[in-house]
Amino acid sequence: MALGRNVPYRRFLRLFFNKETTDMTRQAVHEFVDSRLQKYPVVVFSKSYCPYCHKAKAALDSFKPRFNHDAYEWVEIDGREDMDEIQDYMKELTGGRSVPRVFIGGKFFGGGDDTAAAWKNGELEKKLEELGVFAK
Repeated sequence: MALGRNVPYRRFLRLFFNKETTDMTRQAVHEFVDSRLQKYPVVVFSKSYCPYCHKAKAALDSFKPRFNHDAYEWVEIDGREDMDEIQDYMKELTGGRSVPRVFIGGKFFGGGDDTAAAWKNGELEKKLEELGVFAK
């Protein structure tokens, strides 16, 4: 099978790695993502060059001075070797692989447009207040 443009890179890699390696990577990704979702009340999986990620970041950064310590984790996945596996796991968790994937209170909140709209209409601030992430 020739490696052409229509063969995704991760599929190409799976031709050379056995199922055990793939399962270990999958397990490590699940542990990485799940640990972030458990530790931080607000978590965003992002790519540095994504304009929708910048929208979500602007909305959330507007609250950054009010956040408690360790309330907010921004995870840039571009450049990570396990980026595709993280996006695959995002699809399992949220139904979509695209970024950003914004989680609030361990639950999927939305993408860039959803987060920006919620910021504008006050829903985001209300959700964050209910979660108790703001310093008093």
